Amino acid sequence: MDERLVLLVAYDGAELLDIACVTSCLDIANRIGASPPYRMVLATPGKRTVRCDSGLQLQADVALERFNEPMDTLLVSGGLGHEDAAADRSLVGHVRRLSALARRVSSVCTGATVLAATGLLSGRRITTHWMYADQLAAKHPDVDVDADPIYIRDGEIATSGGVTSALDLTMSFIEEDHGEAIARGVALGTVTYLQRPAAQSQMSMFVASRLSGDLLVRRLRDHIVSHPNSDLSTPALARLAGVSERHLSRMFLTHVEQTPAQYVRGVRTEAAAHLLVSGELPLAAVARQCGFGSTESLRQAFLDRYGVPPSQYRRTQTPA
Repeated sequence: MDERLVLLVAYDGAELLDIACVTSCLDIANRIGASPPYRMVLATPGKRTVRCDSGLQLQADVALERFNEPMDTLLVSGGLGHEDAAADRSLVGHVRRLSALARRVSSVCTGATVLAATGLLSGRRITTHWMYADQLAAKHPDVDVDADPIYIRDGEIATSGGVTSALDLTMSFIEEDHGEAIARGVALGTVTYLQRPAAQSQMSMFVASRLSGDLLVRRLRDHIVSHPNSDLSTPALARLAGVSERHLSRMFLTHVEQTPAQYVRGVRTEAAAHLLVSGELPLAAVARQCGFGSTESLRQAFLDRYGVPPSQYRRTQTPA
């Protein structure tokens, strides 16, 4: 193999970051020794210049309809134009055709909407931008849509969540294709983590704490995020809120879709993840600061959320 051909499909209303995260990472991989190197080709309907969400225009390399080369990776970008793209029968048909020429097929963000329209996602577990997951699931009930992970690999199909999760998906491709040393070099070049676990949630607890429409729930979530090592048991939170435990549980299930205990565990786990990669505290100290009763309970929480123990998370996620 002389090169790894990556065909990126774009359309009017594509998100520039969805494309640039991929191409920049692959370009850096080439510069630091990826062999065989990646060759990136941008395909659009009719080889037309496309206007991205930001208003900037991208000039295509090839017409989607005329491309017929075997390729390593087919990738469909997302963006606000994803619904129009998915409704374009010609575009969808050519994506389906090209998928048969690719070793792996992938999408970034709402690019999953286009892949779903091809039928390639039927019966598969996939992800997309969390804001559009319910919409995609309702339109394609044959697709198992999981809004939480930053990316999902299901056989030869790979899908990623919102926008910059394209970087994580691309890093996983680079490590798979060329090994950890090249992937680590790309991480250094892009000043990012080597690779966030695929199962990591798209929505950080520290951001999500202000998304609830209920003022009392927002205040409780802010308290939980700010005091992970406090007594955050359901009885303690109910006393703080001045409501019964049953009413507290009802509020969280309504506005957070989790029980108070589930939410607290998620916040503590994410707080521990931040401590692990930003300092050198021993695991026992991390567990104490984040409200875990023991290193074993911290370990179990990491296995449940990230699929790896905290020691491995620190080793693989700490920037070199």
